[in-house]
Order: sequence, then structure tokens, then C-alpha cells
Amino acid sequence: MNRSMTYERLRKDNRIFYGTGGVSESNSTDGFIPAFCDTETGRVVPSRNADGSLAPIHVLAGLPREWAVELGIGNTVLAVKETVIAGFLRAGVFFTRDQAAQAVALH
Repeated sequence: MNRSMTYERLRKDNRIFYGTGGVSESNSTDGFIPAFCDTETGRVVPSRNADGSLAPIHVLAGLPREWAVELGIGNTVLAVKETVIAGFLRAGVFFTRDQAAQAVALH
């Protein structure tokens, strides 16, 4: 089974974490910004639009090309390698969706 990070997987994760701090709409007021982490290398990058600006939600378009496993028209990133997970950055620290949900629920 393909476990690459895709927009379909992001939508599924959003449904799973709906109503918790594991989604952008529920945690942005707590200082979280959408981000991705390559668990193989530990590299963390904020979610960015294709033009490089910070994205308010998780988008694949601005991810490093070396993470891409599928590109679309105009070399738009459609899927990234299996080791990349979606999460959040707050004060320079990466949080998984679970960790962000727990942090928001604690206050």
C-alpha cells in the first residue's frame, strides 16, 4: 500500500482530527503553524504555497523537490515520500497532529 503523503491523505487526517488541535483551524490561535517533518532526516519545513509564502493550511506545493515522488503540471508537488508527516511548528518545535491536539486540549 502506498503511504506517500498526498492531498487525499491530508484530507483524511483532517477528518480524523476535526474539532481538535490537530487541524489548523483549531490551533492557529495557540501559535501553531502547519508544517511537515521528514522523519528519516529530521528536517522540518513550514507549509508554503507554491510562491513560497507561508500557507495557513497544509499544502504540498511548497515542499522541497527532493521529497517529491509525484509531480503534476508545472512541477507541482502532488505526493511526497512516505517518511514525511504533517504536523505543526510552534516556537521552533515540531508537533505531530496528536501532540498539537493534546497541547491545545490542555489549556
